Amino acid sequence: MMGLRIVKVELSDANAFVAKLHRHHDPVVGHKFSIGVRDDDGILRGVAIIGRPVARRLDDGVTLEVTRLCTDGTKNACSILYASASRAAEAMGYERIVTYILATESGTSLIASGWIKEIETRGASWSVPSRPRGKGKNLFGESAKDTTGAKTRYGKSFMKSEAISGKEPTP
Repeated sequence: MMGLRIVKVELSDANAFVAKLHRHHDPVVGHKFSIGVRDDDGILRGVAIIGRPVARRLDDGVTLEVTRLCTDGTKNACSILYASASRAAEAMGYERIVTYILATESGTSLIASGWIKEIETRGASWSVPSRPRGKGKNLFGESAKDTTGAKTRYGKSFMKSEAISGKEPTP
């Protein structure tokens, strides 16, 4: 059995991995942090890019979003990355982490990592009359992959300890 370990990853390296292997997303412009998973030989097998939530209503300062997660198919890499992303977010003081997957994807890795299915969205284009986007172009001016279909949001909330918060315990 191959051993996997979590490593820090620079955004440029994570984006290169996403550009090479992600089925339906392009690289991202920014992030809060990125992590990867390497095997016993030091080969990068997957990355997770974690940033501010894309949805404005979720961007409350205490929520993060896994904006990209990409692996080469290595067994358990997705689950390890989702679990590690949520532990890191909690350790940094965030109260919640979310991610979206295509409605056609099963969410098995998320469920295995303790994430909860929250909602299903219909999907839409970012290009609207009040805020037109370049047709078929991503933020880098390259041909964009179509990601406007229905999605499912998964999330994980972190309970704040009363001892840590300084509040009196409730009876």
